[in-house]
Amino acid sequence: MTAATVSLGVAAPASAVAEPRRPIPDGVFALGVASGEPRADGFVLWTRLAPNPGALDGHGGMGKEDVPVTYQVATDRRFTRIVRAGVAIASPELGHSVHPEVRGLQPGREYFYRFRAGAQVSPVGRAKTFPAPGQRGATFSFATASCQAWYHGYFSAYKHLAARTDLDAVFFLGDYIYEYGIVAGGNLWKQGVTVGPEHAVEIETLEQYRLRYGLFKSDPDLQAAHAAAPWLLTWDDHEVQNNYGNNTSYYGIPPELFPYRRAVAYRAFYENLPISLDSLPEGPDLQLYRRLDVGTLARINMLDGRQYRDPVPTSEADRLSESRTILGAAQEQWLYDGLRNSPATWNILANGVVFTAVTDDRVEQWDGYPANRKRLLAAMGETSNTVVLTGDVHRAIASELKADFADPASDTIGVELICSSIGSDGDGAETDAYAKDWMAHPYMKFYNARRGYVYAQITETEMISEFVKVPYVQADANAVATVAARFRTPAGAPRLEAL
Repeated sequence: MTAATVSLGVAAPASAVAEPRRPIPDGVFALGVASGEPRADGFVLWTRLAPNPGALDGHGGMGKEDVPVTYQVATDRRFTRIVRAGVAIASPELGHSVHPEVRGLQPGREYFYRFRAGAQVSPVGRAKTFPAPGQRGATFSFATASCQAWYHGYFSAYKHLAARTDLDAVFFLGDYIYEYGIVAGGNLWKQGVTVGPEHAVEIETLEQYRLRYGLFKSDPDLQAAHAAAPWLLTWDDHEVQNNYGNNTSYYGIPPELFPYRRAVAYRAFYENLPISLDSLPEGPDLQLYRRLDVGTLARINMLDGRQYRDPVPTSEADRLSESRTILGAAQEQWLYDGLRNSPATWNILANGVVFTAVTDDRVEQWDGYPANRKRLLAAMGETSNTVVLTGDVHRAIASELKADFADPASDTIGVELICSSIGSDGDGAETDAYAKDWMAHPYMKFYNARRGYVYAQITETEMISEFVKVPYVQADANAVATVAARFRTPAGAPRLEAL
């Protein structure tokens, strides 16, 4: 055990359990609990002590003292069979968050976890390990979600997602928070709530990012979804600033100053989410792309489409440049190698922006990086059963991936499942004015503009995917979810067959 693991809230010696000098405030687990990064032998646990998430100093009502937090992992919800336990230090430097990494567990089984700080015990969370390396015959059930503008609506889709009992993982695909100022009479569409003036400005500092995460994570349905299954997360743009890419601000922050904005945003991202110590940011840099295997059933590639991308093209010649990249050279090569050498039946790419070709003016999507898309399509053609998981556009869309989008007769080499938003853009509609642009392409198979998420289950022979929607989100959190569309994708012939 190193000093770094103690100070970073990963592990601490048993002697650290001594009570802090000052009493621990009541309600320290107001932001809930979470797990993430599931592996065959364990996962990351998370909580952040914050009895007052709205405290303006960014410390959540905890002051500036270290607090020992114990954790337990059991095979039953009543914790009669505890298999792992330990201590982590919640420090003010990381917003009193802890990220203990639990290892030595059995593959492919369900576990339960909880935390204790002083006399206070957290809610119980559920996690599940992945199958062992090389294991065949597994089933993998997951959900995807993105774009949760708290001020646009209630997170009732999460209420339905959290009630599922078969989830192995949840993929979150970007825009966990939004940086915009929240203004009553303006963008505050969620009925029955108010926010203080501290939220009326665009967030720029670490303290403001912590406040915004505290506001969003106060939602009980989001907390329930975190507690229901381990999460795998990537980001898009609003975790920092709308439409940013690399060190380029869409709103004119000078390149020499924008790294500070990235640094504080990335720090808050790490503090508030169940990601591993490998993703602890170093200033304006955070290692987010990574790979996980689900036995031999699926290889998961978590992508980062923001940190290394080239700027928005300034001309059509620029857009078509062969050198343009959305992933960066190092991540591209890492991804292609992982696809071409994959032992898995299914190859999943969890990604922040739409991959399918739609229209040339969507330069924030992969449409702005056609050379990079062509290279990736070539790599997909050398592997099996590619599934791209995407969010961002606040619509539920299903698309078949063509080896050459300009040639409808070219081979179908995979599918893209685009989840709608959880709350962003309010209630939405069954369809809207953008539908004609998307559905003009024969490879587009479904479009819906309500809020919701995607659920999927994969086996060695097929993937069944469901697009779940809710009829409204602005009025209250009681909307009833229904399945808007259901598809079968056969292994070996990855297409979308409507069910």
